[in-house]
Amino acid sequence: MAIDYKPAVDFNHVNYSVEGFDILKNITDSFLEGKITTLVGPSGAGKTTLLKLCNGLLSPNSGEIFIKGKIISSYEPVELRRLVGLALQSAPMINGSVLKNLALPLALQGRQLSEKDAQNLLYDVGLEAEFLHRPIKDLSGGQRQKVSIARTLVNRPQILLLDEITSSLDRISQQEIEDLIVKINRKYETTIIWITHNLQQALTIGNYAWVMMNGEVIESGTSDLLHSPVNEKVKLFLKGEVK
Repeated sequence: MAIDYKPAVDFNHVNYSVEGFDILKNITDSFLEGKITTLVGPSGAGKTTLLKLCNGLLSPNSGEIFIKGKIISSYEPVELRRLVGLALQSAPMINGSVLKNLALPLALQGRQLSEKDAQNLLYDVGLEAEFLHRPIKDLSGGQRQKVSIARTLVNRPQILLLDEITSSLDRISQQEIEDLIVKINRKYETTIIWITHNLQQALTIGNYAWVMMNGEVIESGTSDLLHSPVNEKVKLFLKGEVK
C-alpha cells in the first residue's frame, strides 16, 4: 500500500531578493507533514530567510508558498502565526517570571494563560512546575531555551520552525533539546523544520534534509543523503571544503 505523504509547506518557484541581490532562487520543494526536516548548508545560504517566508515574516518577490494546502497570503497574520511557530537561537525574553514569558503570546491576543496550562507546557519541555515563578534571568541557557520552546507551543502550532536552537548550548543541554523536539514531533505529529550546522544532529534527528547553497536547494531527500550525496558541491560541503 502506498504511503500518502502530504506537504505541510510547499514552495513553487519561490524567489526572494533585496535591492537586486538574490537571496533565494527558484525554490521548488516541500516539507512533509509530521516529519522532521533539517536545513543544512554554509552561512549565507538563505536558510533563515527561507524560514521567515514560512510564517509570513517575509514575502517572496515571486512564486507561491502553500501552508497546509492553502496559499500563504490567504491566512490572516495571527492565524498563520498560530499555525506556524518559530523558535530562535537567542529568543528575546521579557523581564519577570517564567509564567509571564509563557503567557506573552496569549497576552498579545488579549487572552490569558492559566497556571495549569502553563504547568503542562513546562512538563512538555521537561521542566517542573516550580519554574513557573522563577525570574527568567535566573535560568541557565538550556532552561531558557526550553522556556522559549514552551512559549512557542502555547498556540499548539502544527508546524514548528527552529533556527540553530542548540548551537550555543553545552552537550548535555543540546541532547535534552534534541530529545524534546523528537518528543514534540511524535506526541503532537508536529512538522519540524530545523536549521542546524551540526551535521551529526541532522543525521540523527532529521527524517529528511535540504542542503542549501547560494540561495538554492542543491540536494534534498531522506537524511541518508548526508552520508552519500549525489551532488559534487554537497560532497565538498560535507567534507568541510565549503564554508
